[in-house]
Amino acid sequence: MATFISVPLKKSSEVDLAKPLLKFVTATYPPGEEQAEYVRAVEELNKLRKSALGRPLDKHESSLEILLRYYDQLCAIEPKFPFPELCLTFTWKDAFDKGSLFGGSVKLALASVGYEKTCVLFNVGALASQIASEQNLDNDEGLKTAAKFYQLASGAFAHIKDTVLSALNREPTMDISPETVGTLSQIMLSQAQEVFVLKATADKMKDAIVAKLANQAADYYGDAFKQCQYKENLPKEVLPVLAAKHCMMQATAEMHQSALANQKKKFGEEIARLQHATELVKTAASRYDEYVNVKDLSDKISRALAAAKKDNDFIYHDRVPEVKDLEHIGKASLVKATAVQTPLSQKFTDLFEKMVPMAVQQSVSAANSRKADTVNRLIGSMREATNLCNGVLASLNLPAALEDLSGDAVPQSILEKSRAVVQQGGLQSIEQLIRDLPELLQRNREILDESLKILDDEETTDNELRTKFNQRWNRTPSGDLYKSLRAEGNNFRNILDKAVQADQVVKERYTAHCEMIALLCKPENELSAAIPSANPAKTLQGSEVVNVLRAQLAQLEEVKREREVLEGEVKAVTFDLTTKFLTALAQDGAINEEALTTSELDARYGSHTQRVQQNLRRQEELLSQIQVSHQEFSALKQSNSEANSREDVLKKLAAAHDSYIEISSNIKEGTKFYNDLTEILLKFQNKCSDIVFARKTERDELLKDLQQSIAREPSAPSFNVPSYQSNTPAPVPGGPTPAPRTMFNQQQPQAKPQPPARPPPPSITPQAASTAAPVSNPMAPSGTNPPPVAPTGPSQAQGPPYPSYQGYPGYYQMPVAYNPYAYGQFNMPYMPYQAQGQAGYPGAPPTQQAYPYPQQPPQQQPYYPQQ
Repeated sequence: MATFISVPLKKSSEVDLAKPLLKFVTATYPPGEEQAEYVRAVEELNKLRKSALGRPLDKHESSLEILLRYYDQLCAIEPKFPFPELCLTFTWKDAFDKGSLFGGSVKLALASVGYEKTCVLFNVGALASQIASEQNLDNDEGLKTAAKFYQLASGAFAHIKDTVLSALNREPTMDISPETVGTLSQIMLSQAQEVFVLKATADKMKDAIVAKLANQAADYYGDAFKQCQYKENLPKEVLPVLAAKHCMMQATAEMHQSALANQKKKFGEEIARLQHATELVKTAASRYDEYVNVKDLSDKISRALAAAKKDNDFIYHDRVPEVKDLEHIGKASLVKATAVQTPLSQKFTDLFEKMVPMAVQQSVSAANSRKADTVNRLIGSMREATNLCNGVLASLNLPAALEDLSGDAVPQSILEKSRAVVQQGGLQSIEQLIRDLPELLQRNREILDESLKILDDEETTDNELRTKFNQRWNRTPSGDLYKSLRAEGNNFRNILDKAVQADQVVKERYTAHCEMIALLCKPENELSAAIPSANPAKTLQGSEVVNVLRAQLAQLEEVKREREVLEGEVKAVTFDLTTKFLTALAQDGAINEEALTTSELDARYGSHTQRVQQNLRRQEELLSQIQVSHQEFSALKQSNSEANSREDVLKKLAAAHDSYIEISSNIKEGTKFYNDLTEILLKFQNKCSDIVFARKTERDELLKDLQQSIAREPSAPSFNVPSYQSNTPAPVPGGPTPAPRTMFNQQQPQAKPQPPARPPPPSITPQAASTAAPVSNPMAPSGTNPPPVAPTGPSQAQGPPYPSYQGYPGYYQMPVAYNPYAYGQFNMPYMPYQAQGQAGYPGAPPTQQAYPYPQQPPQQQPYYPQQ
């Protein structure tokens, strides 16, 4: 009775986890102890997969423990690595594909860690079912272990049923389809309930309890049978086993319920239930005897029925009711599919325990981006204020106008600006940087174009193959897979376009100020000669207006120095939101990155923002006061054309210095931007190359499978082989060589006539039957020769309508002419050959004169060569 169903394991192709994971680790984490730890963890993970999937597994709990650890590790690292970007392709074969059990994909390759988890969990359920089936059910420990692992297998298959479609986002292979794994889960649950029936029987529990347990097991098996009945997704022996188990469990329930009826003095009901149990056992024995053994149960029921009938016939004389009138047996379930909750292994330790999940990494990256935006906004507003201040002072020729009261010497501020320009390399450094920009831009464009071209070429190939093979090309379209990469590439292209515009603005500004910048680069004597002279304004020396302007300019310089300090403080602020993000992910299952980051930024930069705003307001007030004071200074200052010309040159020199500093800063930032973007684009190119390589590998495997599938398909419709080619009787050793068959030219009918009804079997005498073997008698090509006539005699039972032996020694079969219109070539009874006017003798070979078929016409070449 103990026949249990176990599930075969899925087989996986070898996958190198180390290479893509190590690439991510080295690209994400700087060299150091943390990176070295993750490198070791990646190597351990690769070894763990080989142990779990790269070798045959014993039907033992230690092998199951390895599978559970690998499954737990997959669940742990899934949120920590960007698997869609790593292009890891996992290939698994259909567990039930043995060539002809059922249709479906033989194997499936997907770049999805969810697919890997699903297949590993299937193997967990399969191995658990095998371990349970190997248990010794004659002892209590074996029963407990079997029930435990059957429930684990049921839970694993049930979990796959609920998650496989969302994990794969495509049609799975038949073995892991929701219908198949749902059926497997029900079968495992049924077998677990049966184990409890066996345990209850072994523990000699009350008949009422055993009856309810067995009835519930029968109900489970019935449900499993219904699920298997209308689909060919499981091996052929599963269905009869489930049907037999349903009958046996129901018979067991009836048997124990009959014992309960006996205890209640309901002897008629006892007999009715035992009779019903007998019928159920007979059904199982007659239909499914090759799959299950019901002898022990049948003998037990038969003995109980015989004893019950004997007692009732001689003592009780209780009426035996109909089965339909019997009270229904109750049900009691002691099994439940084990829920899949990670970690499944009690010994599991996460190899990447310190690595934060990708959701946290992405949130940290987004938070850093928001932080950078805040810092850039504050620093940008301060630098913009500084540029505005410098522009206003240059337009007012301050402080050069206050230093130039003599009218002929170069103002000290102009000399300082000249020295600053020369120290930074002057025109040559800016021109060199400007010449380098187009080369850096072109390099980045080429990398981006090449990356997108790789994607375009692969997508074109994929579309061509999809058009060629139609539905057979059943992998994810490249266009759908590359959407995120193309969006990223378009973003890079927009960035490059904006950078080109910024470069143009810088070049235009340089062109506008290059003449004055060149003048600032000259020695002091040449600079003094280039500045027009003017009459001295000695009357303004010691003036109150001059003193007020100098005081206001000093305050403005203090405001600018305060901004420099503020900029340093803003850049120095650091914080890490990883802990907060981890806490939010653990508590809520999701991270509200925007709210958490905004709150932290307000706390960290709130005071700096206020100080910057105060600084900007103070500068605005000072500039207004300086403009008013400068108007008074200009009114008191003696004005002439020479003085105006000198003041214009000094203004241009001051503006040229400020522009030089800004242009130099902008070009250096642009150079750094292009160099940094080159590294980012190279990573993007590697990402594109990796995914295209993975797609190419997947494409080659799919093409190989399709070629094999096409090669197995018939090249032409099937047809029936003519009988003269397939059923040619073999000559008896030592006999004469049959004459070659010859095709005769004759008038062919327009349409094949319907054959007449099959004639009754001829009468054959025992003597003729013993001396002559049957020979087919096809219709002769012409009607000149009469058909052979069998001698009359007592009839004899006919055998099959085809020869079962070659004849007795001394008998030679006659050659047969091919006639495609002879009716009954395959169904006509074989009759002993006898020439006209000649009786059959044992062992007498036929004479040539009695050959009943037309001979070859003269001067006509035979269809087949003569022997």
